[in-house]
Formats: sequence, C-alpha cells, structure tokens
Amino acid sequence: MRLLLVEDDIRLVEVLAEALQDYSYVVDVVGDGEAGLDQAIREEYSLILLDVMLPKLDGVSLCRSLRSRGCAIPILMVTARDASTDKVAGLDAGADDYLVKPLDLPELLARIRALLRRGQAIAQPVLQWGALQLDPSCYSVTYNRSPLHLTPKEFSLLELFLRSGQRVLSRRTIVGQLWSYDDPPVEDSVKAHVKALRHKLKAVGAPPDAIENIRGVGYRLKQLA
Repeated sequence: MRLLLVEDDIRLVEVLAEALQDYSYVVDVVGDGEAGLDQAIREEYSLILLDVMLPKLDGVSLCRSLRSRGCAIPILMVTARDASTDKVAGLDAGADDYLVKPLDLPELLARIRALLRRGQAIAQPVLQWGALQLDPSCYSVTYNRSPLHLTPKEFSLLELFLRSGQRVLSRRTIVGQLWSYDDPPVEDSVKAHVKALRHKLKAVGAPPDAIENIRGVGYRLKQLA
C-alpha cells in the first residue's frame, strides 16, 4: 500500500518512513502543504499522514481542500499542539483520526491499520496460488503450511504477483507499485528481488519456475495446471 507523508520535520520523516517501510508500506514524502495537495490530487494513495503545522499551506486547510474536491482517502492528522480546539478543527476539516506528538510508533501503526481496515468494504481475503497462501491482514506466507520468512519488499512483491493473476508485470510497473519516488531502486533491483523470492519459494517446495520471466515483457506467476 502506498502512503503519503506530509511533514516538514526531517528527523521525524526519517524515523516514520523507515518504520512504515519495515511494514511493507511504500511511502512518498513531501515537506509542505502545497506540494502535499498537488501530490494527493495527482497520485493514488491508501492513506495520508498529515502534519498540521506546515509551510505554504497548513494541514487543516489542506485536509479541507481535499475533502471539498471529493477526496475520500483516509487522513491521519498529527500535531505538536495538544489543544482540544486544534483537534476539533482537524476533525471538522475532514480528518479521520488525530495524534499528538511525540508519536508512539506502535500506536501510530495501529491507528493506520485501523483506518485502512475502515476504508475497506470487506476484510482482505487470504491470497492463494496452489499450496501457497499469503494473508495480508497478519503479514504471513506459507507453502504447504511451511512458513516463508520474507523481507518487506519480498512480501510486497509476492502480494503484487498474487493480486495480478496472469497479468504480466513489467519492471516499470513493479517499481511504480513497490518503491517510493524518494527511494528509487538501483538498476536490476527488481531482478534481484525476484531471484531472492524464487529461491525462498523453492526452498519450501514450490516449483522453481513459480515466477515466470516473459522475455522482454516482465514477470508473472506461472499458470497452475
């Protein structure tokens, strides 16, 4: 899932981005309200993490502007000010939830998960390909009931393949789904992650060609007999 972080505190951005990426979120970061508004309009996000005190355009005004345009993306607002009037202003502007700095990371992650669940009409189903099962809700993967221990990027890559069915995914498509604009992959990163994922799948008994390479086009899961 791709999240937008609108925050001008560089040190906080580094901590939050790293923590979110550890949980397989792709995070785009902007440092002012005008850039945040432009980014939220142009791109598709699952959630916006929005600071109140921002240069150029404050978070409350940004939130109000998005809601006036019909944007229904969940917005989690954060601020250093603990006044109830600030909280009311943020919620009245259309924010879905509100946290006060300093942020507690476990609570922040729990609030994000809750907002993402709330935004889904039904619970995320377990994704399956033969004996392979991936459960997005509890971040687990098994093959014939044997657990696979994947890195966050490998997990996201496998989830993308499972959700795409027989659609062939180009390297450009994979990069666009799994890497943020501020963290572009080095050359051949997709190839390296696919190779590592194949190796781990093979180690638990999956076919060595479970992920097919369609020469000159991209990758997909092999069609089951």
